[in-house]
Amino acid sequence: MLRIAGYAALFDIADAARDTIRHGAFAATLARQREPLPLYWQHDPRRRIGTVERIEEDSRGLRVVARIDRPASRAAALLAARSVSGLSFGYRATQARHGPQGRELLAVDLIEISLVTHPLQHGARVHLIA
Repeated sequence: MLRIAGYAALFDIADAARDTIRHGAFAATLARQREPLPLYWQHDPRRRIGTVERIEEDSRGLRVVARIDRPASRAAALLAARSVSGLSFGYRATQARHGPQGRELLAVDLIEISLVTHPLQHGARVHLIA
């Protein structure tokens, strides 16, 4: 088993789609969460590669610790080689504000976390592999 830790989202930094996630946007969905979120490869639900073991908001963003269930998989090999290090999240916006700089996400329902090649938010990355 391989474990990763990093940030799937960073607060107050616009992503490539001009969405800015505000602190507290994940609070309600995390409070309701009863089962662990899946970890997908590239947001593809047919390619579940693991499970999110811990997820929380901190002062920087949405911090996740996840396990990759098959350490011999292609995803694990690319991660270990640092060819892939992006993290992202699938969601439904439940409260947002639109402005001239883009959309502010104030509340979202989380669906999944993904290991991705190109995250929309450049700084959303895996920081630790164990």
